[in-house]
Amino acid sequence: MRKLVWLAAAAVAALGAAAAEAQDTPRKGGSIRMTAPYAASFGSLDPHVTPRAQDDIVSKAIQRTLYNWNTAANKLELELAKSVAVSADGLTYTYKLRDDAFFHNGRKMTADDIIFSFTRIMDGSKGYPGARYVRLIKGAVDVEKGQAKEISGLKKIDDFTLEMTITDRVDPGYYFFAGTTAILPKEEVEKGNFASNPVGLGPFKFKEHIPGSRVTTERFDKFYKPGKPYLDKLEVLIMAEAAARDVAFRNKEIDTSILGPAQYVAYRADPQLSKGILEVAEMFTRAMVMNHESIKPFQDKRVRQAINYAIDANLIISRLVKDKAYRATSWLPPSSAAFDKTVKPYPFDPEKAKKLLAEAGYPNGFEFEWTTSQNESWGLPIVEAVIPMLAKVGIKVKPKLVEVTVLTEIAMKGDHQAYIGSNLTGPDSLATLRCYYSKTPRTACNYTGFKSPEFDKLLDDAAQEGDMAKRDELLKKANNLLYEEAPVWFFNYNKAVMAYQPWVHGLQANPTEITHQYPEDIWVDASSPAK
Repeated sequence: MRKLVWLAAAAVAALGAAAAEAQDTPRKGGSIRMTAPYAASFGSLDPHVTPRAQDDIVSKAIQRTLYNWNTAANKLELELAKSVAVSADGLTYTYKLRDDAFFHNGRKMTADDIIFSFTRIMDGSKGYPGARYVRLIKGAVDVEKGQAKEISGLKKIDDFTLEMTITDRVDPGYYFFAGTTAILPKEEVEKGNFASNPVGLGPFKFKEHIPGSRVTTERFDKFYKPGKPYLDKLEVLIMAEAAARDVAFRNKEIDTSILGPAQYVAYRADPQLSKGILEVAEMFTRAMVMNHESIKPFQDKRVRQAINYAIDANLIISRLVKDKAYRATSWLPPSSAAFDKTVKPYPFDPEKAKKLLAEAGYPNGFEFEWTTSQNESWGLPIVEAVIPMLAKVGIKVKPKLVEVTVLTEIAMKGDHQAYIGSNLTGPDSLATLRCYYSKTPRTACNYTGFKSPEFDKLLDDAAQEGDMAKRDELLKKANNLLYEEAPVWFFNYNKAVMAYQPWVHGLQANPTEITHQYPEDIWVDASSPAK
């Protein structure tokens, strides 16, 4: 009898172990329904046109870049190349490209496609946002200025060997993993309808775009990573309202959901929902960006400092953001090697703010227009909380509400006095700080129009410094100079939170943007209701 009981117990244990192992083994097939939480539409499905995080959610499925961010290893790695050799001076990179990467139209990717894509991005008449990265390549600026038709620093050795010469002694991986530098097929781009029918190298091929609703993609069987993707279908559904995402997630109508402050508190308190929360300290800085060229008071750093002193950012983070953020000190996030831990954020000091305004010639304050989106973490609710704080030191604010998609266009055109937004500030500190470099065009990311010869020299010196420790010290000085100059109101560094259903596996806590998943690694188990 004891033997039978033991055998039965052993059988149950074996079944349990098998079930556990099955849960850990990626399952082929099924669908996942992700959400696009940042706007009521997609800006463009042409990755070269758009710097929007919302659009890159789709791009990560359809497109690929020369490098990608490996979340598990917390580093950059080659994506469209098998290996790279670097010259002794650190300025010439020779890539052995993948010979198994196919575009969705069936053609193999070659060195010509990389040259075409980077040259297209440098078309100065278009103002493509990825130009801020491609500008690193020797001769790219000549193309941008219309002084050359080819980028001299790009040389095709053969179909699968590319030589790239750069101007700064940096790791080009930091520049060529962004979705705005995706590698595209020339013949598809030149058809003229690429934004409505994108073709890429990614694990999923485009199937359908219903404007204002969703983008549907399906498995690409010739993807270069063996056995991947696991899923048959990936949908990205537009859900800009946190309340709508909450209802849909609780009703099991979506598989992932970005949590706003209120949902973050509620989900952590729920015994079941708390089991499916993915958190990461993102490399994003939230700030009010002041346009130094359009409104005279912002040209005086004392005014900009006064704004930082006048706002009780800690109170806003605690009460409105529900501590789903970290107080910002300067532009670079704490994850940066150039972040100075000894520097403290601007304290809340209205009297100091009044004194600085008086010294700058504005004892009675002034008035400006503040453009904002509806976003609950860095949009209108934050602006409404700040308005009475600024009013107490004499600064009047006229809020201007726009859709998130429009906000990016306004920033690129300089059609703002000030706006509040969320900005990628990693993983490379030099590339990030380029947004305050005087030679960086507004369309690339210099939305303030900030100019400082001292700051420019620090970045120039850092770009040529081969010793990484010395380079980080130069960048630390540059970031501290931004703290002193206060070109923006430094608000917070984001803590990103994604809720996921129990049947979803393989998600990555990507610090460069949690919604930017490499979906070939995601799979769903048999309990998923989506077909």
